[in-house]
Amino acid sequence: MQSFTANEAKTRFGEFLDCAQREPVQVLRHDRVVGVMVSAQDYEAMRAFYADRLRNTLRSSAETAAAAGMTADKLTELLADES
Repeated sequence: MQSFTANEAKTRFGEFLDCAQREPVQVLRHDRVVGVMVSAQDYEAMRAFYADRLRNTLRSSAETAAAAGMTADKLTELLADES
């Protein structure tokens, strides 16, 4: 993975964008990674991956709750409990 300092990324922005189309590029400030630039295609793929992972987690949690006897009415009751 290539790295640019924040100042290099600013002054060589066109090159920075070109590099990010091929692979993720780290942005460094004071020798510490403060960001990573990725292509729009990679970003959309990551969003889709994490959205799918969240859907699977929510489905699994709902199945586990239902198997343990959780109902919509019981959930409403628990959420309304002020204690």
